[in-house]
Amino acid sequence: MTQAERLLIAGEWVPAESGRTSRTYDPSNGTELAEFAEAGRADVDSAVAAARAAFEDPAWRDLSPDARGRMLWKVADLIERDAAELAELETHDQGQPIAMSTGVNVVLAAQVFRYYAGWATKIEGKLSSVSVPDTLHYTRREPLGVVGLITPWNFPFAIAAWKLAPALATGNTVVLKPAEQTPLSTLRLGRLCVEAGLPAGVVNVLTGGPEVGRALVAHPDVDKISFTGSTEVGQQIAAAAATDLKRVGLELGGKAPSIITRDADIDAAVVGNLQGALFNTGQACGAYTRFYVDAKRADEFTEKIAAAAQTLKIGPGIDPDTVLGPLVSQEQLDRVAGYVAGGVAQGAQLVTGGDRASGRGLDSGYFFSPTVFAGVRDDMTIAREEIFGPVLSILSYDDEDEAVARANDTRYGLAAVVWTHDLTAAHRLAARIHAGTVFVNQLPLIDPGAPWGGFGMSGWGREMGTFALDEFTETKGVWVNLAR
Repeated sequence: MTQAERLLIAGEWVPAESGRTSRTYDPSNGTELAEFAEAGRADVDSAVAAARAAFEDPAWRDLSPDARGRMLWKVADLIERDAAELAELETHDQGQPIAMSTGVNVVLAAQVFRYYAGWATKIEGKLSSVSVPDTLHYTRREPLGVVGLITPWNFPFAIAAWKLAPALATGNTVVLKPAEQTPLSTLRLGRLCVEAGLPAGVVNVLTGGPEVGRALVAHPDVDKISFTGSTEVGQQIAAAAATDLKRVGLELGGKAPSIITRDADIDAAVVGNLQGALFNTGQACGAYTRFYVDAKRADEFTEKIAAAAQTLKIGPGIDPDTVLGPLVSQEQLDRVAGYVAGGVAQGAQLVTGGDRASGRGLDSGYFFSPTVFAGVRDDMTIAREEIFGPVLSILSYDDEDEAVARANDTRYGLAAVVWTHDLTAAHRLAARIHAGTVFVNQLPLIDPGAPWGGFGMSGWGREMGTFALDEFTETKGVWVNLAR
């Protein structure tokens, strides 16, 4: 074990004031990866103070938009320079297949920084047509101040990037807190920000458990919290933030429905839904989880997707042939197993999977077999609650109105997908489904130019695109008396 990873506060790498540390482990085999500092309330106070000082410092406050954009572009260059190392770090710490960390998450992180580097010079106000004589009115877009970014364990590097880049592009300063299960790639991102020349205190990184996040949310000098994680924690953050009315952005849980119409290409739907359900071992809020299949095609779809699931290579994420990696922890493994047992108890038909994957070097990791249930009812727990694992629930329907009503019968509304050859039906269904993003005949994708966020209990606000600029800025009106 190397020296413990430290906290980034005011441009310096320092131990936690208490001296406490925690450890992170490779979920594919349980081996210890690193020791890291366990921040406390005093460290939160120091990081917020550093961020506030940096926000007021002319070195950041008066930096030209072009210079700020160049710094973000430099971060993107450094991500690409270290891409292979970052991908391996992410795979060991989180468990995701190396193909995903290499080809999707690290690539997306660089893309996000470049996208918002371009926006740094394009954050504009507007001239307003007011009816007061001899008066000029215009608006300015200004940064909020100090923002707390709290990220989850499922895509730690990519999500840290897509929060951090727009926060910096708009001129804010940041305290970034990764999940305690997967801190390593975020710490490395902090190092890249320092190397890119961002002034001390503009980006601070605190590692530790939930108490760090709670202290950050409660801190009176934090102007906004941007959180990605569970709906339950999001509710707690919203309640706590009400005390001082700080801004809150929440990207929370999902239970994405997939509607497979009678005319759909079933073979394409099987491949797309399997990948859309099981990427990152189903540990994704946008993963496809409820499959509403036209009753005429349900048996065919069930048979084919179950057969395809049985062929997937399960193994350590670092193996380039792995399709299904481990779950992130023993706690998550137990959670998924509990949902599966509950599905069986409530009468769902277990078609394949349903247990921990073992043998072939898997016994020391947190592996779970891809699991397909048929005959699922809408009131079953596996059809209503977010499982965050490789569990697919198949339900059948008789007509479009029924499918839409049942797909919308959920507290979530993050993502959905439609599989059809009928272009008219595709647009009609996309309009009727209550979700922040609807995909048609494709995998769940995220792009810097497209908004991401949900309806209902899936959260508040939108990330990505120009929408993130709104999340990290205030609008100020300026009145100028032109009368002589």
